[in-house]
Amino acid sequence: MKQLLRSTNPADLAYARALLEGEDIACFELDVHMSVLDGSLGILPRRLMVIDRDLFRARALLREAGFELEE
Repeated sequence: MKQLLRSTNPADLAYARALLEGEDIACFELDVHMSVLDGSLGILPRRLMVIDRDLFRARALLREAGFELEE
């Protein structure tokens, strides 16, 4: 699995997941429980992961939607 997006904004993550799932790209969110431990201060980001073969297509989709992604 590869990291596609890292964010402390749950709305961005939900929107990204909806876009990916709409295109039948499987994704998985990591660090969900760790971000709860910080008391919703936004210190610990969540990571959205995709399988290796979907990474290129997923990046293109999120960039098209206006996300700024790390390389």
